[in-house]
Amino acid sequence: SGMFVPTQRTEGISTSDIITRIVRDYDVYARRNLQRGYTAKELNVSFINEKKYRFQNQVDKMKEKVKNVEEKSKEFVYKVEEKSHDLIQKWEEKSREFIGNFLELFGPDGAWKQMFQERSGRMLQAFSPRQSPNSSPTRGRSPSRSPSPPWVFNKASPPSSPKAASASLSSMSEGDEDEK
Repeated sequence: SGMFVPTQRTEGISTSDIITRIVRDYDVYARRNLQRGYTAKELNVSFINEKKYRFQNQVDKMKEKVKNVEEKSKEFVYKVEEKSHDLIQKWEEKSREFIGNFLELFGPDGAWKQMFQERSGRMLQAFSPRQSPNSSPTRGRSPSRSPSPPWVFNKASPPSSPKAASASLSSMSEGDEDEK
């Protein structure tokens, strides 16, 4: 009747290989077509296999979502690491600047030390008695003794009585009048 047409055998292609691939990938084929909207009856799939395939499709969707979330979280972590690295670098720069300014102000040769030395020099000048010029006459003091302020008593001979103390104070006030 002319319905049979013989074909020549092609190297690397066999019907057995094709049937094996179809049977081996049947689950993938059935799952894909169920997902496309075919019914289990149209695909000649049992009720249990249909539920199994649909469950496997749900698991694959969930795996895909997890993979997407994982990728996004990796990107987020990478961005956070970059920002934290930048923040740490800025913090280090600012801390170096702060330490430099601190040392410039309070360091061994800092501005505070210089200002303190200037002020202490002025304070010492204000508190220390001025020495009389060499050309001024001495008032009966021996040149070997260093002059002491009038409010300091001689340690060797303290006043023996309150009358002696008041006498020495009155003699000091007389000496002050001579200087004026």
